[in-house]
Amino acid sequence: MKIIPAIDIMEGQVVRLYKGDPSKKTVYGNDPAGVARRWEGQGAHMLHVVDLDATLSRGENRHTIQEIAGAVSIPVQAAGGFRSVQAAGDILDSVDRVVIGTLALDTKSLDCLAGEFGRRLVVAVDHRNGRVVTHGWQRESRLGLEQAVLSFMESGATQFLVTDVSRDGTLEGPDMEGLGKACRIRGADTIASGGVSGLSDVRAISSLNPYGVILGKALYENMITIPEALQC
Repeated sequence: MKIIPAIDIMEGQVVRLYKGDPSKKTVYGNDPAGVARRWEGQGAHMLHVVDLDATLSRGENRHTIQEIAGAVSIPVQAAGGFRSVQAAGDILDSVDRVVIGTLALDTKSLDCLAGEFGRRLVVAVDHRNGRVVTHGWQRESRLGLEQAVLSFMESGATQFLVTDVSRDGTLEGPDMEGLGKACRIRGADTIASGGVSGLSDVRAISSLNPYGVILGKALYENMITIPEALQC
């Protein structure tokens, strides 16, 4: 299981939001590239970099993402606001993997990206109460979690980032039921995200045999360390 710290960026700062609410943010620093080097130095397998301004359609931090990718040697996957095939393809000139969410609901675009980029494409399956949400978690679709993953796989996607948005940034523990369903889908590599509060949660997630786990607020609040997580 890959240990993947999140670096969420808003207005050039490293932040964490509570349930994705931009009015409820905590700032953890003004040097995203420095944070990236710190997590790499502690043994992280990969970095998950999120452009929150782009996600919320209020700006973008593309240059900062490029700085982070240039500052580390481990893989970087970028997420946030990639809502066209060109935008998703362009960022792959700078990072190893791109995460799309809303764009994946357009079958033609997903077919194109999955066919061209394969495992470099990650589909975010963000959900609330088992229903997929889009547009920066502001809109709820009719798709259920398992239904969404299976549908996206028909287009050739194999990498999925599964987040229960009602738990993101809450330290309330992960959605083990939803993650279990996703991890049992044959051929789908699942990255677990949302609600991790400490080492016991990472151990529980590890038992599901996912591709990886995102460490967010628990890491920034010193409730878990990367070396500890690597032992799971």
